[in-house]
Amino acid sequence: MFLMTGAQSVSFSVSILKRSHFSGDFNCLPRMLSSQSLANTSFFQPPAFLLMGIPGMEAVHGWISIPFSSMYTLALTGNGLILLAVRRTPSLHQPMYYFLSMLALTDVGLTLSTMPTTLAVLWFDHRLIGFNACLVQMFFLHSFSVVESSVLLAMSFDRFVAISNPLRYAAVLTDNVIIRIGLAIVTRATLSLFPVPFLLKRLNFCPNKTLLSHSFCFHPDVMRRACADITINILYGLYVVLSTGGIDSLLIVLSYTLILHTVMGLASPRERIRALNTCVSHILAVFAFFIPGITLSMIHRFGRHLPHMVHALVAYVYLVVPPVLNPIIYSVKSKPIREAMLRVLRGGGQS
Repeated sequence: MFLMTGAQSVSFSVSILKRSHFSGDFNCLPRMLSSQSLANTSFFQPPAFLLMGIPGMEAVHGWISIPFSSMYTLALTGNGLILLAVRRTPSLHQPMYYFLSMLALTDVGLTLSTMPTTLAVLWFDHRLIGFNACLVQMFFLHSFSVVESSVLLAMSFDRFVAISNPLRYAAVLTDNVIIRIGLAIVTRATLSLFPVPFLLKRLNFCPNKTLLSHSFCFHPDVMRRACADITINILYGLYVVLSTGGIDSLLIVLSYTLILHTVMGLASPRERIRALNTCVSHILAVFAFFIPGITLSMIHRFGRHLPHMVHALVAYVYLVVPPVLNPIIYSVKSKPIREAMLRVLRGGGQS
């Protein structure tokens, strides 16, 4: 999500590039560029990009890698436990938990899409990523973001049906319907992001603009390295943002507006609280995903003069924090999930 955000200034001074932290990988670039015979060439694509860790904190990347490694471990472990818990517990074979499994699987994919390059930068100061590898990472990163947005929308529909029409809940959200929703989500993300790498490959890039501003390939970042007209890329990025995250967020708000209308019609205050309590986990997951995403979008568009560290940290919050928080949120707020996860940890059987 948030493929098209405003231009981000990444014009680092020459002194930064001459730091020892960059010397290993950065010195490789001239040799790679010379092999492409840049003279008399009107079209250029870099053989590789140079990734960036956290600007200004290169000397302590080893220490910074500790919390990052911990968060990645928590994300993979927590979401893996949710997947195993739902699979091994027949009582959790219900629409709500199927959608939760989709969310957990998406969080695993989102984590794995950024973890290799981020840890390579923080652990080994390995900053080079091939041009095509960068496009592949960018495709999966943004695809999983679109999938996560779509799954959160599907979960809001699940809560709407469960509260507004509980007697028809099982009839509306059958296994076949859930499978179709899952396939539609994957198809939507794939078709939305498929043109993006090809739109980038048609561009002529600048030989002296190969330094990215993150430890992963982010569409606005890669797009701004081109020495060509990127109007089409910007417009298509805007279309993807509005047609996925924009529509999803509006429909989620609409779902909860209808849910509140239904809840306020319940006679008993206890019933109202009980109905709303079933939505708390999902609401927190929505906030954890959309608030950092919107913040990142606004910073890219209006915060060009903010320190580069701010851009980097907000991007990490957007991509790393939701996969970490979602298992915690659902294990705390959902007793069936918490008990099933504990059984998995204890090596228990089905329940």
